Amino acid sequence: MTQRGRFWSTAWSGACTNRGRAGRTGALLLLAAAALAAGCASEKKDVATPPAEVTTITVAPSDVPVVAEYIAQTQSSRQVSIQARVSGFLEQRVYTEGAFVKEGDVLFLMDKKPFQVQVDAAKAALSRQQASLETAKLNLERTRPLAAENALSQKDLEDATGHFESEAASVEQAKAELAGYQLSLSYCTITSPVAGITGAALQQDGTYISSQNSQLTTVAVLSPIWVNFSLSESEVQRIRDRVAKGIVVAPKGGQYDVEILLADGSVFPHSGRITFADPSFNPSTGTFLIRASFPNPDGILRPNQHVRARIHGAVRPKAILVPQRSVQQGAKGSFVWVVDKENKAELRPVVAGGWHGDDWFIDEGLAAGDRVVVDGALGLRPGSPVAAKPAAGKSAG
Repeated sequence: MTQRGRFWSTAWSGACTNRGRAGRTGALLLLAAAALAAGCASEKKDVATPPAEVTTITVAPSDVPVVAEYIAQTQSSRQVSIQARVSGFLEQRVYTEGAFVKEGDVLFLMDKKPFQVQVDAAKAALSRQQASLETAKLNLERTRPLAAENALSQKDLEDATGHFESEAASVEQAKAELAGYQLSLSYCTITSPVAGITGAALQQDGTYISSQNSQLTTVAVLSPIWVNFSLSESEVQRIRDRVAKGIVVAPKGGQYDVEILLADGSVFPHSGRITFADPSFNPSTGTFLIRASFPNPDGILRPNQHVRARIHGAVRPKAILVPQRSVQQGAKGSFVWVVDKENKAELRPVVAGGWHGDDWFIDEGLAAGDRVVVDGALGLRPGSPVAAKPAAGKSAG
């Protein structure tokens, strides 16, 4: 090879060698960059997720009073229909409609004149019969000694005795007739047989009253007053089942106390007791009637008012209560979040019972000592770490 050929061969070989070195250097740089990126990614993966902050309550079963609330209606414990006992003209309505009256207060006056005439006539008849009786008595007294001396026959004595007894009977009859007319006269003054509140007058002054229109008004007793409410057949069965299973304990002797909420939300100042539970099912309403009796001395409650009745007395022993906001609904039913011993979130299915104020009874799924998440449950996942702090002054029970 000539000198010139060796030059170009050497030059080309050097160029190729330089290119190879440059390629290897680039590859090393790429590998270093990839390793650095992988290291950064690894550092990101190794950064721990901060635990979710939640507020919890600790389950502590306790005996909880059970309060049931129902829509109810008041009823007079005794509503008396005021009827006219005699026929005649209604002379005057004395009472004020809707006012309170006492027992014996006059409500209506009927025309007394026809009945007074009957009484006067009966008195005269009685006087006449009494005079006849006196004459018969004197005659008998004269006849007896004469008959004893055989001055008069035995028949004369028997006739005198019979006449005296007949006149005596006539006197008794006259007295009875007088008493009947006096009773009819007294019926012209119509009084209230009870203390209570009066209804509207059903007949006007001057109306002729007979058996066809004898009802004049009503008087309703206000104290005691009854409060009626109803339980459905299914509800009665549910209560019986809960009592039988020991979930609910009824008060001793079945003495339930009842509280009344008025329409404005205020509480009626007197408490009552359940006094009657109808054993018969009403097929037209599908319910059983329950009645409570209340003292109502100030007449605050009036008949046919709509109120709310709260029933006290039953107890749920060893009950578990949690705030309603802690119970959530999922595809498989109700659940709560609890914090386990490792401070990790656990989804716990539960069976929720009835409400108690702002809380919910939990029939199944929780036990004493469980920490139930109340606030901060949004975004929790099973097994995720949590930082739990107890709710101020709260425990589930």
